[in-house]
Amino acid sequence: MHCFVYASQRKPDTYVWLAERDEFGVLPESLALLLGELRFVLEVQLDEQRRLPREDSRVVLQNLRAQGWHLQLPPKETLAVANQLQRSTADDRDA
Repeated sequence: MHCFVYASQRKPDTYVWLAERDEFGVLPESLALLLGELRFVLEVQLDEQRRLPREDSRVVLQNLRAQGWHLQLPPKETLAVANQLQRSTADDRDA
């Protein structure tokens, strides 16, 4: 799958992977507000065998196929923060 990676200008070491270039409309509003402006950093062909430094390529692909985006948090980000982001994006989808 061809995908596109963007860096958050507001949250250091936080990246959003998109299934389509510049398709920011798929992001939940609360997540988009949290991340602020996004800067394009990488275009990559991703498959399940490709090794990624900080992410599981299968999880990234699953998220891209299911919702059109994947959030990559900094390595030191706590599980609690990650869970909070997940809950807020789920709430946006349900609204």
